[in-house]
Amino acid sequence: MNIDPRTLKDLLQLQLLGKMSLLSSGDSAAESDDNSDFADLLNSLLTSQGLDTQTAEPGFAAGASARTSLKPASFNPSFAYAAAAPQMKAAQSAGELEPIIEAASRNHGVQPSLVKAVIDAESSFNSQAVSRAGAKGLMQLMDGTSQGLGVSNPFDPEQNIQGGTRYLSDLLRKYNGNSGVALAAYNAGPGRIDRLGITSDQELMSKMHLLPGETQGYVSKVLRLQRNYEA
Repeated sequence: MNIDPRTLKDLLQLQLLGKMSLLSSGDSAAESDDNSDFADLLNSLLTSQGLDTQTAEPGFAAGASARTSLKPASFNPSFAYAAAAPQMKAAQSAGELEPIIEAASRNHGVQPSLVKAVIDAESSFNSQAVSRAGAKGLMQLMDGTSQGLGVSNPFDPEQNIQGGTRYLSDLLRKYNGNSGVALAAYNAGPGRIDRLGITSDQELMSKMHLLPGETQGYVSKVLRLQRNYEA
């Protein structure tokens, strides 16, 4: 038996609609349950067809490869890979990118562990990653941001990491070294953070519920990954 592509499309649309509703209500626990139910349903369909469902979560999850996962993430699906750049290469690793990360960290005064954590969360070290929103490369830079940072080719690992680390450094300076706030701004945009009057990690914690579920999950994920890279 083959899965009708229209059925798969309908399932994905239902997931997206459900996420939008949950983000509006702020019910993150319900969102997690919904994700789990959807993953189980979709993976069971794929398993019945003999397809591999053990690919990594796209973009923002550890271990993602050039294949796209069908397991929904715990935050906004706009980060899921919608397409790949031409001639997609296999995912890289922190070890392979170590010299570039170290150089960017020195140039912009950002801890290497934080840079690695952001890359891991954003693209799982896939230099050819492209999100539905159009964010590109290892640190998922939008075209406008890339241009402002002098990045002419966001799929070039060195350019992307240098540009993304510079942007992260700018946010850390803007928020006086409060890494949680800087990460929230990296994900949601500094405009949203500023409108909420968040300037410190303490204020971020007290107002975290006012941010999208995507951003809440993102900050938590990156900080957890950073601890792993420091170990």
